[in-house]
Amino acid sequence: MNLDATGAGALTVVLVMALVTLATRWGGVFVMAFVPISDRVRQFITAMSGSVLVAIVAPMAWQGDGGARLALLATAVTMLVLKKPLPAIAAGILAAALVRQF
Repeated sequence: MNLDATGAGALTVVLVMALVTLATRWGGVFVMAFVPISDRVRQFITAMSGSVLVAIVAPMAWQGDGGARLALLATAVTMLVLKKPLPAIAAGILAAALVRQF
């Protein structure tokens, strides 16, 4: 199947992707409505959020440029020192911007 990448074809792709995203999000909420939240399930959900973060960050650390690596380092150090996510994110963005500017 071929779709035109301009005009209505692009809009169709965006709408289909939006519907799939909504279906997976609402489907997860629907399925979890039938799962009793025990301590084991709560631990699983907590571990999943960390593993998703690692799955996103690891390829960037492995294949990224110097700006990406310095941003990850700045974010990690700031998070360890301040234990607040917003300043850590800001430090990472600033580090990447400075490396790429110069």
